[in-house]
Amino acid sequence: MKEYLEKGAHPLGATENDKRMLRRLAAGFFLSGAILYKRSVDLTLQCCMVDREAKEIMKEVHERAFGTHANGHALARKILRADYYWTQMESDCCQYVKRCMKCQIYADNIHVAPSILHNLATPWPFSMWGLDMIGPIEPKASNRHRFILVAIDYFTKWVEAASYASVTRSVVVKFIKRDIICRYGLVAHIIMDNGTNLNNKMMTELCEQFKIKHHNSTPYYPKMKGAIEPTNKNIKKIVQNMVVTFKDWHDMLPYALHGYCTLIRTSTGETPYSLVYDIEAVLLVEVKIPSLRVLVEVELSDAEWVQTELDQLNLIEEKQLYQKRIKSAFDKKVRPRAFKEGDLVLKKILPNTRDQRGKWAPNYEGPYVVKHAFCGGALMQVDSEGQELKYPINADVVKVVLLVKALPGKNLKG
Repeated sequence: MKEYLEKGAHPLGATENDKRMLRRLAAGFFLSGAILYKRSVDLTLQCCMVDREAKEIMKEVHERAFGTHANGHALARKILRADYYWTQMESDCCQYVKRCMKCQIYADNIHVAPSILHNLATPWPFSMWGLDMIGPIEPKASNRHRFILVAIDYFTKWVEAASYASVTRSVVVKFIKRDIICRYGLVAHIIMDNGTNLNNKMMTELCEQFKIKHHNSTPYYPKMKGAIEPTNKNIKKIVQNMVVTFKDWHDMLPYALHGYCTLIRTSTGETPYSLVYDIEAVLLVEVKIPSLRVLVEVELSDAEWVQTELDQLNLIEEKQLYQKRIKSAFDKKVRPRAFKEGDLVLKKILPNTRDQRGKWAPNYEGPYVVKHAFCGGALMQVDSEGQELKYPINADVVKVVLLVKALPGKNLKG
């Protein structure tokens, strides 16, 4: 543009259409000495910048003195108000802000799922259990108990729970042996979080003894443990509504479990009690106001027994269809974020991390390098010193670092 206004020269290889377009665009520019200006809509003159100057202006306005780290559109408007101009200004400003490291580590957390939902499928009852802990609970129970250890079977949704003063390694191992294995048989898989009382030498020896596959969820990713987290929440709500003195909650826990296991689950269409014992529990109201089955004991014929078994198989099929509907609804909201080995990423600062900056602490930390990217969304990372992080992290709390690169804008000065 500058050469055309100065010498009337057209670019080499320009067609007639290109020349006509250049003449039309030139009407909006003005050359004063060596400086090229663009006429704005209100006829003010805006100084045209080359790539190097444009980058310096964006850096000065965005992050130096009085820089507010505004979004790309606001940055472009602010620069225009200062009477600067270059082609693709708004696009360049958006790309610059997107790659600003401070803007990335202080950015809002990403709540959209990065990958599709993976259902926890189990082939038969009591083959896969989830284990978790509620507590510490205040006030303590009258027997000094402060914790509840909860286990759920992923097939029937049957729940086992017990209260303890403290949940040590030996308590967890004893709970698995007594309340799960001795009652329901050997377990194929067990899923836990990363607590030291749930992951230790005693637990490893137990899993080796009974050939149990031990799985850990990624930190602060409740979906990984499936139904155990909603179960914890529901049990707490039920006990909350049943307690009288707030120190008798340990006495109410068995009643809460019985009530919870006799509720119909949406995922199965049946109660966990009926799936485990093949009959519905007799409720207290049925004794006070006798129901038909209490008044008359019905003996099933062979044909009726076969029909009952067929109904049970249909129930399993309905459960699978329900899981497909849940997965389909979840997957519609997914915005894929794929990671590969060698990617530079930022990790969300988790709630258990203390930061002396308090209110002014960033939302992300890093950068880290992806060492392994697993198909389920879990990542293994190394820090800047090459040290591998202790636990895998889920893709939900990670985002790719965008680095500043050369601007693609054209040089308007020649």
